[in-house]
Amino acid sequence: MPTKNLQEKEKEKVNIEDVSGAVKSVAVPRFAEGGGGEGKGDMIEKIVFINRCAKVVKGGRRFSFSALIVVGDQHGKVGYGFGKANEVADAIRKGTDAARKNMITVNMREKTIPHEVEGNFGGGRVILRPASPGTGVIAGGGVRAVVEAAGIHDVLSKSLGSGNMVNVVKATLDALNKLRLRQQIMVCRGLIAPAERKAAAQA
Repeated sequence: MPTKNLQEKEKEKVNIEDVSGAVKSVAVPRFAEGGGGEGKGDMIEKIVFINRCAKVVKGGRRFSFSALIVVGDQHGKVGYGFGKANEVADAIRKGTDAARKNMITVNMREKTIPHEVEGNFGGGRVILRPASPGTGVIAGGGVRAVVEAAGIHDVLSKSLGSGNMVNVVKATLDALNKLRLRQQIMVCRGLIAPAERKAAAQA
């Protein structure tokens, strides 16, 4: 009996250690991987990255925070914002306000993108490719946050440049801003009759 009790205590100890380790591994990178998101009204907010900066002064260290936020309505509108403050909540609020002011409209074909496109910003380089229904969002980090906020459900992506989250998000938005529908391209090339041009532009 004493041996059995000892074994049971060891099992309980192992289980507690496993649970505590799992909680740490999930809770720590949640903000860094863009998992946290909150919705206000018809918009959703995704926290892509939170950075802490320490300034050494005479009395010790002063900490400040910067937050990269992506906001979208999941119907073709998305934007990003970068906020800095001495508190995390204030940095997130500033980033959210900036993101709502700088939103772009994305041209979509059903639940995917109309064609392959490449976006660049600084050292960031992102390639997006359309995918068949049911593929899902094959992306990670900042690319996933932007694509999901825009409402794209099926897409393939690859980040080939810098891993800096800010540059990746800006490169993704640059790629989405370059998307054009077939009718829009035909209008620009003059391949659609004037009567059809107005209907195509409205579409």
